[in-house]
Amino acid sequence: MKKTGIVTTVGLGLLLMVCLGLSFAEAQATAAKIARGKYLVNSVARCGECHSPHDEKGEPVPGKELKGATLTFKPIAPIPVWADKAPNIAGLRGWEQDDAVKFFMTGLAYNDLPARPPMPSYKMNKEDAEAVVAYLKSLSPTAK
Repeated sequence: MKKTGIVTTVGLGLLLMVCLGLSFAEAQATAAKIARGKYLVNSVARCGECHSPHDEKGEPVPGKELKGATLTFKPIAPIPVWADKAPNIAGLRGWEQDDAVKFFMTGLAYNDLPARPPMPSYKMNKEDAEAVVAYLKSLSPTAK
């Protein structure tokens, strides 16, 4: 009976290690996806240029990154659908995962309409769109 108890304990220990290993691997994959999304949002698409308020020196206001802002530029010729404000995209409130990924892959929102200018119509591949969505959803949606 003692030998069975040891075998059971060792077996459960191995099972726990395997489960923790999968969780660790999943956590690493999620962290890598979020890091890729952060790079795409901040360095490639530069979403903060419109979606973050800036101070008088043109610097992003600390703590308000991607929390929405009034646009400081206008089109040369009038465009009736021009957006005067960029919404808060931190946390992607109101967006389902699949709809947000579709938006970044096709440029079309959940209602199959494009975003209002000056928002570009992105055509990201699925991996990049999922990374951007993972990063934006990882951010706190509350304005500071």
